[in-house]
Amino acid sequence: MFGVDTTELLIVAVLALVVIGPKELPATMRMVGGWIGKVRGMARHFTSGIETMIREAELEEMEKRWREENERIMREFPTVIDAEPLIGDQPMLPMEGPVEPPPPLPPPPEDSKPADPPAQGKELP
Repeated sequence: MFGVDTTELLIVAVLALVVIGPKELPATMRMVGGWIGKVRGMARHFTSGIETMIREAELEEMEKRWREENERIMREFPTVIDAEPLIGDQPMLPMEGPVEPPPPLPPPPEDSKPADPPAQGKELP
């Protein structure tokens, strides 16, 4: 982790046992463990804060690109609703002058009769 080898760690442990003493060593190790836990917690909090700032910056950049692309598309393709009136879901073609309805269809000839209904399938036994 910090470039501490096993033999170096063993030397530090023996020195701690001699300097601190066997009676105070467990309490001291608990205190050192608490410090290490606090340092790790602060590092984790700092790291998560940095990651949050990076994520927010990325989101802002994406929103900026989205807005620019949306504006480009809106300039290239103006909305049909604003440009032309609609009939149903189809845009109307521009017409000049008044529009008259088409003439009615002529009636069918009287000698024609309606077509026979389609033949039904045979009944099954």
